Amino acid sequence: MPLDFTAVDNHELSLLEFSHQITVDNLRDATNESLDTLLEIVQGLDDAQVAFLPYDPEADDPYAKPGEEKIGWSIAHLVVHVTASSEEWATYSGFLARGLPYPAEPRLRYETEWTTVTTTAQCIQRLEESRRMRLGYLAVWPDTPNLEIKRELSPRFIELFGEFNATVCFLFGLKHELGHYAQFREVARQAKSASQTASVSV
Repeated sequence: MPLDFTAVDNHELSLLEFSHQITVDNLRDATNESLDTLLEIVQGLDDAQVAFLPYDPEADDPYAKPGEEKIGWSIAHLVVHVTASSEEWATYSGFLARGLPYPAEPRLRYETEWTTVTTTAQCIQRLEESRRMRLGYLAVWPDTPNLEIKRELSPRFIELFGEFNATVCFLFGLKHELGHYAQFREVARQAKSASQTASVSV
């Protein structure tokens, strides 16, 4: 079963409090569950559908390249985005679990250029590569991980999300990924609908 972050979303628990019930095996299982969910969506689409740019009236990415701030994200774009985020936070978890502090900067993030991902096969490859990488970061955790050391984050970040130990770092990436599920499904729906409309009009 996927992790249920309802108590965190409802501000009943902080992520750190939520993490007290989470084991490394839980993180491993949740990673596989999440990637399998995304693969199920992606494998039902053809190349044109994973590259389809959807209508998204709420699109607003201030960090995007000039001209891309208001565009809807394709399935390929979503794939490279969520995998990059999960890998980034899994990386920090590996440091902290081994008792090594890590500061807020520099961020350890690399996101594949989304315009280079144009096929279903590329999306599947990126998801499976991300699975290997994330499970690899969990593999570097010692048998008794250090869960006392916290990442050095800005006061504003801690105010918003709380303190982050190794488990919370890994969970943060997963929670972000799960938060994009509805967007994945809506974009897939629009892409399939557009394909059907195109085939009827031919």
